[in-house]
Amino acid sequence: MSKTNKFKIITIALITAVVSVNCDNNDSDSVSEPSINFTGTFVQQDQMARPAINTVFIASGSPKDEFNGTIPSVMGAKYQSVFQSRLMALNPGYTTNALGQTAAQFTGLLATDVLGVSKTKKTTFFDGTNILTGRALADDVIDVELLLIFGGSAGTSNPGLTKDNVNSNDKTFSTTFPYLASAW
Repeated sequence: MSKTNKFKIITIALITAVVSVNCDNNDSDSVSEPSINFTGTFVQQDQMARPAINTVFIASGSPKDEFNGTIPSVMGAKYQSVFQSRLMALNPGYTTNALGQTAAQFTGLLATDVLGVSKTKKTTFFDGTNILTGRALADDVIDVELLLIFGGSAGTSNPGLTKDNVNSNDKTFSTTFPYLASAW
């Protein structure tokens, strides 16, 4: 090998070494990308299949935090008596609701805070015929819940307590996905 070739090889090796030492994968020293850490234990923080149910029937603080983290399959057995006690405190005259449910039946249903969905019936929270077969955007969920808590067996008892007087969304829902109304 000639001196010229050795000199070329040494020069290329030195240039490669200098370039390798001075280059890294960081394109900008001033911006650092946050890293996402997926290690650890994650806990469910909220349970809200039926709006306002845990707000009304579970006290704030520790009991609510525990309820929100409870697996739905054990909710009914664990919380039905708490819900029934609260229902009777809210409406001491409760006997049955518009669905014909006793306090124990109704609170057993509510204490398992999941949203059931029927594949064969109209999707609605309650329309007088279909009951808890899902929830459509325009369903007046709070009115239904108030009616079932305070309306009695015919749904006509305590008329001042069976409506929130918010009768519709302030804007028309879209006819295409995601169907929500546009922002103001």
